[in-house]
Amino acid sequence: MSDVRDVIIIGSGPAGLTAAVYTSRANLRPLVIEGEPSSSSDQPGGQLMLTTEVENYPGFVDGIMGPELMASFRAQAARFGSEYLTAKVSRVDFSDHPFRLWVGDHEHQARTVIVATGARALTLGLPNEQRLMGHGVSTCATCDGFFFRGEEIAVVGGGDSALEEAIFLTKFADKVSVIHRRKELRASKIMQDRAFKNEKIEFVWDSKVTDVLGDGAVSGLTVLNTSTGEESQLPVAGLFVAIGHVPNTDVFKGTLEMEDSGYLVTEPGTTRTNVDGVFACGDVQDHVYRQAVTAAGSGCMAAIDAERWLESHEDGPDHLVQTPRNW
Repeated sequence: MSDVRDVIIIGSGPAGLTAAVYTSRANLRPLVIEGEPSSSSDQPGGQLMLTTEVENYPGFVDGIMGPELMASFRAQAARFGSEYLTAKVSRVDFSDHPFRLWVGDHEHQARTVIVATGARALTLGLPNEQRLMGHGVSTCATCDGFFFRGEEIAVVGGGDSALEEAIFLTKFADKVSVIHRRKELRASKIMQDRAFKNEKIEFVWDSKVTDVLGDGAVSGLTVLNTSTGEESQLPVAGLFVAIGHVPNTDVFKGTLEMEDSGYLVTEPGTTRTNVDGVFACGDVQDHVYRQAVTAAGSGCMAAIDAERWLESHEDGPDHLVQTPRNW
């Protein structure tokens, strides 16, 4: 068992590493448990490690590669004293103080914990989809739509998120094909009306993508009509997968309050969870914005919340609140 840390940060995306910068500058000696490179979730650096060009993060006029941006975050936090453990948290116990976390059989203890494990976008599970991720395949229209000016692209999905992405992408693309496996959409009526009225949007019904084509960049899709069994090719320069996100919160089930969808619940205007001394930031508690800059902002909030909590509990907490609050 290691010594008791002032703060342990779980996750190393924009939220976790911003929290690390702030807590290390406050001399809180943060330990960042950054995830595993082989894991599809909780990987070091978060979803930006799968992104090529990032053009909407403030301060980078010419854009920056996602992995390069996260390497800069990491180095900045390390400069002020953040320590890193490249591993995945396997178990937590927040029922008593100090809090206990396990990486395999090794136990770590902390006075405060910042959860920044993020969320992962659901994908189609196709080999070429992963190979071309960031090279024409994307899970974020806000992030990557700009790169498809004048192109024909496709969106997979039938919910509100898929139609929001499709409508947004018509600002750039000449044509957006929405591929849906059924004859009817799951999206709300108002979103359907907007999409049906948009002249740039076409719907490909009763269909699913079975392959992503292209050598180095997306050049088209193989699409299977589930009613007729007929397979065809759809020439597009980009594929946006919009079938949902899943927060990385399995390890906190039964410990931290979460929504039915798995996102952690935080007190409005703060990063406080239902357990005193445990804070959550970034995409693990944000299913609305899901941007690097908003994640970084909430990481800053979590660090300040943790620092203030520690200052107010210098002699140790009188009582840990571990019951859901009516926020």
